[in-house]
Amino acid sequence: MSRSPLAIHKHFRTLKDPRVAGRRKHLLGDIIVITICGVICGCNDWQEIATFAKTRRDWLKNYLRLPNGVPSHDTFERVFDQIDPAAFQACFRDWMQALHEALGLSQIAIDGKTLRGSGTGGRQTLHLVSAWATANNLSLGQVAVAEKSNEITAIPRLLELLDVNGALVSIDAMGCQKAIAAKIVERGGDYVLTVKDNQPSLLAAIQECFNKAIDADFVDVKHDKFQTEEKGHGRQETRTYEVITNPQLPMTDEWAGLSVIGMCHHESTRDGKTSDEVRYFIGSRKTTAKVYGSALRNHWRIENTLHWQLDVTFDEDKNRVSRRHGAENLALVRRLALSLLKQNSSKESIACKRLHAALDPAFLLEIATLDGNQGEV
Repeated sequence: MSRSPLAIHKHFRTLKDPRVAGRRKHLLGDIIVITICGVICGCNDWQEIATFAKTRRDWLKNYLRLPNGVPSHDTFERVFDQIDPAAFQACFRDWMQALHEALGLSQIAIDGKTLRGSGTGGRQTLHLVSAWATANNLSLGQVAVAEKSNEITAIPRLLELLDVNGALVSIDAMGCQKAIAAKIVERGGDYVLTVKDNQPSLLAAIQECFNKAIDADFVDVKHDKFQTEEKGHGRQETRTYEVITNPQLPMTDEWAGLSVIGMCHHESTRDGKTSDEVRYFIGSRKTTAKVYGSALRNHWRIENTLHWQLDVTFDEDKNRVSRRHGAENLALVRRLALSLLKQNSSKESIACKRLHAALDPAFLLEIATLDGNQGEV
């Protein structure tokens, strides 16, 4: 059987085995392949992964060596808790980079999520900051927020791991920081950052700039406008995006690449009652209001297609794996599995795809190799 160019073994073969030499009954590569395949098939913890391995032992032997049979759940838990998350992340990034090159990336959304079930035994819950390719449905990486810290310190570390060259990186107000903007530009990307009260001087300057431009009917101001209207679920929504290019702000030079300020007016009518909200943002790419409007809407795909799926389909919030490295590494496996499932062209839901893979080894192989070739996983 020929090896798939995007096979699991290919991208994890450089991972260092953390166990003592001479005391390894099971191959590290076998353990990782079984875990990824098990999570694709609906397994959410080490006991379920071990059950999958026992049940699919004969099928797994077609692709793995399994010199001493399949590992126990204790072995899976112990090994994944010993694996360095940074090294595991590097292998994951290698695989996602291969997909990136095949598909191309246009927008990367960055946002954080807490693994609530990881806080058992008096431990602080694990909070992860993830990067999600909004158009490609690919998880590009994750970084754990250090205890007694926050996303502001984790986002630059995540950016160091990513290839953002040519991509538009979107982050909510928490990530609206000068150092983060500078890091994105330094690495060849562009940004769109939501501005709220955590940047009061910047917010006030943007509001004043728009007020002056509106009063002057945008005379001598490079300005663009785009509007969307949507109806559904008994609600009518209108979003109006406006951008000013090359704005004159007191702090423009303090923000790397800042070339656009923007405003989104969101009006919603339901049951005869209308509410409205105005949000502001900054960007480094000189482009249209339509592009920025699409980027702001697409940013929330990280919530709807990544975080929601992890909680609803993968039961991530209920997962009780609490050992720090084990919880972080298993979270990365879930993101990898979700990315692979989303690349499959079947119209089934993610939950149905997981069940399909569990029942049909041929479909599992199609997901695991990603290109559909009958090759080694």
